[in-house]
Amino acid sequence: MKDKNVVFMGTPDFAVPVLKMLIEKTNVIMVVTQPDKEIGRKKEIKYSPVKQIAIDNNIEIFQPSKIRLDYEPLKKLDIDLIVTCAFGQILPREILELPKYGAINVHASILPKYRGSAPIQWALLNGDKTTGVTIMYMDEGMDTGDIIISKEIPINDADNVGTLHDKLSILGKDTLANVLKSIFNKTNTRIKQGDNYTLAPMLTREDEHIDFNNNGRDIINKIRAFNPWPLANIIIDNKEIKVIEAKFVKKDVNIVGEIVDITKDKLGISCNDGIIYLEKIKPMGKKEMDIKSFLNGIDKKEYLGKKVN
Repeated sequence: MKDKNVVFMGTPDFAVPVLKMLIEKTNVIMVVTQPDKEIGRKKEIKYSPVKQIAIDNNIEIFQPSKIRLDYEPLKKLDIDLIVTCAFGQILPREILELPKYGAINVHASILPKYRGSAPIQWALLNGDKTTGVTIMYMDEGMDTGDIIISKEIPINDADNVGTLHDKLSILGKDTLANVLKSIFNKTNTRIKQGDNYTLAPMLTREDEHIDFNNNGRDIINKIRAFNPWPLANIIIDNKEIKVIEAKFVKKDVNIVGEIVDITKDKLGISCNDGIIYLEKIKPMGKKEMDIKSFLNGIDKKEYLGKKVN
């Protein structure tokens, strides 16, 4: 397959294993990634992980801010296949028609479930027991094209968005590698998705906040869905505290959203059907710490009965 010219489109760490595999097995002639970002007060330029791999392998780089309006460099190439993975932009028909073997996408869910930009997070938020990846042909919709293959894995109780991200990144690479030859031979399957689908839209800053009116299991799922980034949060004394890890104890409670249990090494907040015990947190302006370290520096009697927003 080294004679096949591939254009790869992707941006974050999730896409790196797929790109590395394609560099090994095909002739990657261009990498398309999102524009560089300015980071911090000094506004230092930061390359995307995908761009850095392209630089390391001397591959031509194209960084359009809106690829639907700016794709002239692609028209000059002899493209056999376009592969996208966490690229972040929808391709117009004019680009999809350029490659001889079509354009395919590596998506982090079992389509047609969780079309959209945050499938891993939504799988955790909804308490799913399994997830996976789908290799699919691209069309002009958002994750609506024909399915080539899907591979499923279990979601463990200890999984969070970080661990699932890493597992699915490798699974996506391996699954694509296994069907790549059949795509070039045009012997792969094509399965229509149909209309029975769910969406996984981008999550907002408001979604990160924990509502203790919810059931404990849903709260734990939210904490997992935002760990290690950007982390779920609560408000105590008008100060934000990021919650990294917690556990839930089912119990009858009389009031919701209040610190109801506090000792030298535990802090429990009541929710709809029990108590959420914080285990690892990141107070505003401080490093992450276990709950015992946090409790060393506060008046525990004063905290008992405090409202948590």
